[in-house]
Amino acid sequence: MDSCDQHLQRAKTDFRVEWFSGSGAGGQHRNRHLNCSRIWHVPTGLKQERQGRSREANYRDAMSALVAMLDQRLRSGSKAVEDDVRRQQIGSGMRGDKRRTYRFQDDTVVDHVTGKSMQAKRAMKGGMYLLW
Repeated sequence: MDSCDQHLQRAKTDFRVEWFSGSGAGGQHRNRHLNCSRIWHVPTGLKQERQGRSREANYRDAMSALVAMLDQRLRSGSKAVEDDVRRQQIGSGMRGDKRRTYRFQDDTVVDHVTGKSMQAKRAMKGGMYLLW
């Protein structure tokens, strides 16, 4: 079953379809027929419209474009949630997130929580308890 056909099943509740005559050249033929479609997704307020000669093709194209927009919105929403969770777990990587600074060129280790410092050589040999 095509994705557009699946959305046709829900069209009565989630989608609002409006048919209109197109604008532009075409004269009497263009003005007599309501071939152009405008489709709204009522819960989100997204809208797509297509203007062409075929009523079915206009509806299908507008629905496909609207479904693509909804899928994109759904994917970007879940990505934003994932990004927030990741940021909370690992922090921003900025200076305030550091617990310790190791400066081997100066032979120092500074614990930013306790404010104590010691020689890097002693810390690397297992003397980390001196920072507490």
